[in-house]
Amino acid sequence: MKNILLLIHDDPGQEARLQAALDITRAVEGHLHCVDVALMPAAVDTPYDGVGVELVLEHERLRETQNKASLQKRLETENVSWSWADKVGSFDGALQSESGLADLIVVSCELSSTNYPAMRETAEALVLHGHRPIVAMPENARLFDAAGHVLIAWDGSPPANAAMMAAVPLLRHATKVTLLKIGEIDTATPIQQAAAYLSRHGIAAHVVRSADPDHRTGEALLSAIIALLPSYVVMGAYGHSRTMEALFGGTTRTMLKESPVPLFLAH
Repeated sequence: MKNILLLIHDDPGQEARLQAALDITRAVEGHLHCVDVALMPAAVDTPYDGVGVELVLEHERLRETQNKASLQKRLETENVSWSWADKVGSFDGALQSESGLADLIVVSCELSSTNYPAMRETAEALVLHGHRPIVAMPENARLFDAAGHVLIAWDGSPPANAAMMAAVPLLRHATKVTLLKIGEIDTATPIQQAAAYLSRHGIAAHVVRSADPDHRTGEALLSAIIALLPSYVVMGAYGHSRTMEALFGGTTRTMLKESPVPLFLAH
């Protein structure tokens, strides 16, 4: 993991994303690629006429030009390797177009202070269709502690496998790794096999099991975060079909809306 892709946009989640991307880039001694996106009016699903579209887009471009000048000046003092691309369109479309050689994409969880931009939908689209793991940052987070305590939410599914395997380069930096299985249902890959896999990468994981009597996995995981105080959570995204998750909620959506700590997600 060396190539970190970061969403740049002047919104309330930008500082958390930037700090996380810098922390991760330093931890892996990698390269940070910033993608500054001016949102097209169509991306906010508002019925503008032709003139209105141009005015809104011009305002977006002007704001991002000012944002770029400020952030590039800051990046010059951060002692990391970085590059920059300017894009116009949707967040997920712009990031996917730049992600060909990316190892990880840094975006935001759902913003708590505003419904715009739609960050949760961006994270969902990227993790399902972007073919790269993502880190989703809560708006109020101010760091990504690669050397801290990592909680791996384990259900034995292919997405859980994918997330854990993709996270190995970061897990090597952790001072503590906890494998958490919620509920007692047998899984495709037993948690002991997951622990053995990590041990072969030099990562010692502590196995914890938690009851889930009401099948509210998202709530159980949030409770575990409060109890265990991890620096971030690694988890598979959308283990069930997206249609089922959309109809009935789902752990992924719950975490993107409510997690107090960063999420490392893969599908």
